[in-house]
Amino acid sequence: MPEDAPRNDSAIESIIEGKKMEAYAEHRTKDMHCCALCGNIGYRKRPMRPVGSKWICIDCLRALKEVLEGLDQWEAEIQLEKEMSKKIDESLRT
Repeated sequence: MPEDAPRNDSAIESIIEGKKMEAYAEHRTKDMHCCALCGNIGYRKRPMRPVGSKWICIDCLRALKEVLEGLDQWEAEIQLEKEMSKKIDESLRT
């Protein structure tokens, strides 16, 4: 029977550690959020911010910031394309 004792002790310790981890995860679940854009779970290593009722991770916010910084140029390109298309249509009608 003494041979089984260390194995039983390690099994019991593993079960106890598992229960501790479950309790910790349940306790910290309120601090975790899911990114509305990429679906990643955010916690301490991946900070998140609420935007309205949704949460967005720092990586998606950075990508969104880059897009928004180039928005003026993008709008100018779209406007130029519309003007060129309009002029081409007018020249084909005449």
